[in-house]
Parts: sequence; C-alpha cells; structure tokens
Amino acid sequence: MPDNTSNINYSCHFTVFREGEQFVTHHSLAMIISGEMELNDGTERKIFRKGDIYLARKNQLLKFIKNPTEKEEFKSLSIRFGEELLRQASAREAFQLEEKLTTPSFIDLSTAPHLFYFMESLLQYKDLLENKAPELLELKQQEALMLLFAYDKNLKKVLFDFSDPYKINLEEFMQQNYHFNVRLERFAYLTGRSLATFKRDFQKIFQTSPRSWLQQRRLQEAYFLITQKRQRPNDIYLDLGFEDLSHFSFAFRKQFGQAPSELLKS
Repeated sequence: MPDNTSNINYSCHFTVFREGEQFVTHHSLAMIISGEMELNDGTERKIFRKGDIYLARKNQLLKFIKNPTEKEEFKSLSIRFGEELLRQASAREAFQLEEKLTTPSFIDLSTAPHLFYFMESLLQYKDLLENKAPELLELKQQEALMLLFAYDKNLKKVLFDFSDPYKINLEEFMQQNYHFNVRLERFAYLTGRSLATFKRDFQKIFQTSPRSWLQQRRLQEAYFLITQKRQRPNDIYLDLGFEDLSHFSFAFRKQFGQAPSELLKS
C-alpha cells in the first residue's frame, strides 16, 4: 500500500477490539465517531467517547481498546503525520527545538471545537482521501497541523521533536511497562539502547533474561490480581501482556501448580 493511503484510517468494529501492537510509530490525530475508545499508557487511563478528539504521540507504549455501545458500533477517524511531512513543516517555520516537552502518551484535545469541525469535515470525502487524492491528503495534513498549533503552539515541541529516545533508567522503565505486549526491540529502543546493550544491561540488573523476567513479572501480577483482587483470568490476561488465555493458563499452572480458575475458587 502506498504510504499516502495509510495516512488516514477509518476504523469500524462491532465487537470489543484490542490493538495487538502497542507501540505507536507515528503521531496521529483521531476522533471518536461512535462507541468508546479506552487509552492506557501504563500511567494514565482515559475513555474517549463520541465527538472526543486526542493526539497520540509517536515512540510511545499505548494500549487501545475499542468498545461498541449497546446501540452503536465503534467508529473512529484518524489522520497520521509521517516524519517527512513534519520535517518539511518544521523547516518551513525554521523551528528550533530548544527544550523537549514532556507530555502523556496521548493528549486530550476534546475542548478544541475547531478540531472537531475539521475532523468531521474529513468524513465528507473519506474515499478520496483514502484512495484517489494524495495531494488533497497532504493539504489536509498541513491544515490539521495549523489547527493544532493554533490551539497550542507548544505542540510544535511534540510534533517537531525528531530525536531518538535517550538512555533512561531501565529498571524503572520495565517495572512500569512490563505489561505491554511488544517486541524486545521496542523496549530496547524506548530505553535508548541497542538490542544487544539492552539485553546486557537487563541481565546485570535483573540477573535473568528479558523474556524470562517479563513472564515471571506478569505471572506475579496475575497471582496478586486473582488472589487479592478476585479478578477473573479472562479479564486480566490481555492487560498483562499475554496473547491468549490458553498460554496464560498453561504458564500460570506451571509456575504456581494450579490453574488460575482453580485458584480463584479457593
């Protein structure tokens, strides 16, 4: 698929849907058309509803849960900003990033009515934007940037920040983000390390491999949630980073000698 056609996305789901890949690769502006979207970056959890708008930041770990309501399926519209487009916009403005802006992985923009009107207008020619008019799409991306910066000029410090993640405290980062189901390469990149350096530093800190530690840490949290919070296994396994219930149950029984469902009954 050409890159231009991937820069606008219309999402529709009739049942609850969780994103498999939880690493945000590009900045994107999104509006909820119907249903609800729950975002969770490990620190902050927020539900966005019909008409709400948010900006998701690139190079972040973020969980998406798309929920239809009793009367409506889930629908959303998002527009993505590629790095080349942003570099061109930054160059036109001769922008210089003097200090990095620390913000959450997602920014609530629902209080900006002009952004709502803009996103709503995109629905009128969705097919053109998706398939037939790359020039129009680029104009709309540029218009979106102008509206974002008119709302908050500090967003330039977010969207025009092209630096790679810098080396951070690995232990603190992993304790906060172990429940994200992403590849080790993602964890390495976000901690400012090559994969080899990440594995070496990880071994020094935790005295075990990343994969082994991640499974043990997730299982420990599962044990706590089941025994202390009385939560059901099928309600927690995805949130803890397991891909399916059978794998979670097998690993749990191997670790604790009981299936999670049996432990819940005790």
